[in-house]
Amino acid sequence: MEQLTGKELQEKLTWKFPHIGQKAPEQVAEAAAFCEGYKEFLDRGKTERECVTEAVRLAEAKGFKPFTRGMAVNPGDKLYRINRGKALMLAVVGTRPLSEGVNIGAAHIDSPRLDLKPNPLYEDAELAFFKTHYYGGIRKYQWVTIPLELRGVVALKDGSTVAVSIGGAPEDPQFTIDDLLPHLGVEQSKKPLGEAIPGESLNLLIGRVKLAVMDYLNQKYHIVEEDFISAELEVVPAFKAADIGFDRSLIGAYGHDDRVCGFACLAALLALGPPGKTAVCML
Repeated sequence: MEQLTGKELQEKLTWKFPHIGQKAPEQVAEAAAFCEGYKEFLDRGKTERECVTEAVRLAEAKGFKPFTRGMAVNPGDKLYRINRGKALMLAVVGTRPLSEGVNIGAAHIDSPRLDLKPNPLYEDAELAFFKTHYYGGIRKYQWVTIPLELRGVVALKDGSTVAVSIGGAPEDPQFTIDDLLPHLGVEQSKKPLGEAIPGESLNLLIGRVKLAVMDYLNQKYHIVEEDFISAELEVVPAFKAADIGFDRSLIGAYGHDDRVCGFACLAALLALGPPGKTAVCML
């Protein structure tokens, strides 16, 4: 029996997982450019509403038009329709009849976060806080002592809505959820990981005085305290998307779940030429 060298034996018996960087190195630069667009999408869209706004901006730049009921639709048309500002359907109309099928891609664009309660503002121990309720499968201990932003919309008494975004711009204040100091948290450290930070303690530290907080919000957004009842305000991490690792082979960002699929679905549709079957992307 022929004696094989170690290298020959390895090539004969083992299998190396396919890697696009080795199989098609010319696509590395293209993939990197795609990821830059994805990171910008994550930074611009930290809520469902913002994702929809950003997706529409990208779609309109590629020739997509809003769909209205009753309008004539022709092969090759690029259309979109917004559902309540928080969901989006885009379509490229194909040349083949719908009876032959439709190509559909779909992904959710909501992510775990903290929502403000309807009457959130209170003072305690000479500090001002917002009461929150968590949305999605969050790990509560990850949300304390990190910089946080406030994003969303508020419906005012005159029927208008105002978009709120505080914490993302360099000149903005940011917020946090405080935690016990290590030497004061002995009993806390004895609890299981899922119980050490109860949901009821995820209250957002926003300042020293309640009236000063309302004065800031009123001057910037014309908000009064009663407007919180008709507000949809979300607390999200204040981190921007970043490359991870010396080789920049990974992306670290808030909102990967499931905006990575949503952006891929959107990008594929925006790059699509006139298809045979109608193609649809739902976010």
